[in-house]
Amino acid sequence: MTPEEEELLGEEYWENVDQATYDLREKTPAAEGYWMPGEFERHDGTWLLWPERTDNWRDGARPAQEAVLNIASAISHFEPVYLGAGPQHVEAVRAAAPPGVQVGRIDYDDIWVRDIGPTFLVAEEPKLRSVQWRFNAWGGLYHPFTRDITVPRAISAEAFGMEMRDRYAAPIVLEGGAIHVDGQGTVLLTEECVLNPNRNPGMTREQAEGVLREYLGVDQFIWLSKGVFNDETSGHIDNLACFAGPGRVCLGWTEDKSDPQYAISQDAWERLHDTRDAQGRRLEVFKVPMPGPLYMTAQEAAGLVPSESMKRRHAGDRLAASYVNFYLVNGGLIMPLLDPRTDEQAARVLSQACPGRVIVGVPAREILLGGGGIHCITQQIPDWEIPRTRPGPGKRLH
Repeated sequence: MTPEEEELLGEEYWENVDQATYDLREKTPAAEGYWMPGEFERHDGTWLLWPERTDNWRDGARPAQEAVLNIASAISHFEPVYLGAGPQHVEAVRAAAPPGVQVGRIDYDDIWVRDIGPTFLVAEEPKLRSVQWRFNAWGGLYHPFTRDITVPRAISAEAFGMEMRDRYAAPIVLEGGAIHVDGQGTVLLTEECVLNPNRNPGMTREQAEGVLREYLGVDQFIWLSKGVFNDETSGHIDNLACFAGPGRVCLGWTEDKSDPQYAISQDAWERLHDTRDAQGRRLEVFKVPMPGPLYMTAQEAAGLVPSESMKRRHAGDRLAASYVNFYLVNGGLIMPLLDPRTDEQAARVLSQACPGRVIVGVPAREILLGGGGIHCITQQIPDWEIPRTRPGPGKRLH
């Protein structure tokens, strides 16, 4: 089936598509020896998408476009970058792209490739496969999203001629930002997001774990309660907590007890402190200071072109700003610069959590204004040619 044919099927079809009708693989990834590796493991490259829609990106999307180019440039010093752009913008983006950034045509509704793109999987043999999650725009933040639904196939199977054709279609609504794995059997996630009725009404924790066990190759689930305060994704884990390495977790933190974020972070810290990972290790948790609080200004809000298909943004809206929304690259860490009052302090903590990595700060407020961060607009392609051993459970607590 071509991408054009897939798009014609419409949202109703894709919201109900299942493994038997769409997927190229009949078995699950775990059954075939595949799992999601940790982001801190070596990459073959990184995907980003070009911001275009003026109802989410202010001033004709130009400030966000500049931010994406700066992020792509920073990543390109560490690994290859693939930047997708809509058909009408490809040539202009190609002319503006920095060295090391390859630009190609791809159709999409917005740039959140972490969530709309494929989740890549590896195995002991040198092969790469991917999972496509069902997508409903985070419970309906914008519509339509028919082009977003074609992105996993485009990236996995066709874009740039890469041979990534073995795919799995997962049976639940989920986004890449809702999960964070260590590649050794453990996944971080939040109840607020994964069990939210705006994704999979009626789905239980046990049912969610059953699916993720099969599609991520994990067997230890670390459930946190909520994500960052006022996060429009309904609590994506990648904005609150993430794995910095085996047994190491970064957690967004505030000492301000009057801030609604305080109780969220405190509860998360207690849960992380009281658990172990799939290998039986106690977690070393690094408290990364939260910026702000930060808010959208009247000038920023005035630069948007309101539409009926996108959630409205207003002056005074609290932004879900977090330094944990960084992106790990080969030998480095691309960190969002969000607040001069806390940027340096956050960089020091991230350096401690990720020893040996070069910390590169890139201004990211324009991405934040659109509802996310650097991690939200990136998607890693794992290096599938390095030797790997399938993770197995270590010493467990009972």
